[in-house]
Amino acid sequence: MAAQFPPLKNDILLRAARGEETERAPVWVMRQAGRYLPEFRKVREDHEFFEICRTPTLATEITMQPIRRFSGLIDAAIIFCDILVIPQALGMEVLMNPAPCFPAPLNTPDDIKKLRDQVDVNKELGYVFEAITMTRKELNGEVPLIGFCGAPWTLFAYMVEGGGSKTFQKSKTWLFRYPEESKALMMRIADVCVNFLVGQARAGAQVLQIFDSSAGELSPHHFTAFSFPSLQYISTNLRLALAAAQIPPVPLTLFAKGANFALASLASDTGYDVLGLDWCIEPSEARKIVGPEVALQGNLDPNVLYGGREAIEREVKRMCESFKGGKAPKAWIANLGHGITPGVDPEDLRFFFECVHLYSAAT
Repeated sequence: MAAQFPPLKNDILLRAARGEETERAPVWVMRQAGRYLPEFRKVREDHEFFEICRTPTLATEITMQPIRRFSGLIDAAIIFCDILVIPQALGMEVLMNPAPCFPAPLNTPDDIKKLRDQVDVNKELGYVFEAITMTRKELNGEVPLIGFCGAPWTLFAYMVEGGGSKTFQKSKTWLFRYPEESKALMMRIADVCVNFLVGQARAGAQVLQIFDSSAGELSPHHFTAFSFPSLQYISTNLRLALAAAQIPPVPLTLFAKGANFALASLASDTGYDVLGLDWCIEPSEARKIVGPEVALQGNLDPNVLYGGREAIEREVKRMCESFKGGKAPKAWIANLGHGITPGVDPEDLRFFFECVHLYSAAT
């Protein structure tokens, strides 16, 4: 039986995700529950990173920290978790020390045999579902809750590289040397993503976001050949699975960082409700590419938050003008163009939120 949750008091983000005109732009930021917050660092003093992910009470506490701190200014919570729980569910060891590290990465296609043939997401990732349900209750309807996962190409790259990479040499070698095995592995990851996202929606997530953070590392040709099919597969099969399970549909967001060259095809051929933008494209140009129906999310350069209040206000105003185009905000969720970084002063983030409220408002 589905959990019962308090009614939602603030649905502005859901309305924007559906493509509607709103009184101002809803706003949240990627990685908003994280290292820039002193209260997060306090919890981390006593708990390892993945311990927090696997402990619903701790994940709920971390998720709620920015909601409490910025109450009234922020329009969504995002569950505290990590994209690398999917490789863990597939049977790989992942350490956070302090960056992600895979002690035994996939060096050749023979290593794929080490992965679990079937992933029972309830068994392997049930702690995420518990945290989502707990957080929905804790939110008490203040704002909607976002669930998420990593995209297959981004997860594939971590699993092959053994961690983050500046060159993507190992993962791209796979694409060129073992193209069919690479595609097959990405689709296998995509199946786990679908089941994981279905479980999050069942547990209470009201929006689902897919992070293809490494999309821009691929040429347009190779993005189309390797990443795009798995992104399309996730949106199509996730919607089918939700319908089959009689779970109400939720808005789907795709953030393919660095893949602005693919915005037209992502908008027309993948079925996502919202497309996230990095800061390397003007919002007005993105709107021309995707048309009026697809919602956009973004796209302030996160480093503006180090520039001082004058710079933050100036750049937020410019961003809002570009997204609005002289009209009321429509189908736009304000955000950064990537995750907030650890050195940001929380009070400067507060000022960012205040500026979005001011300059995105319908006039």
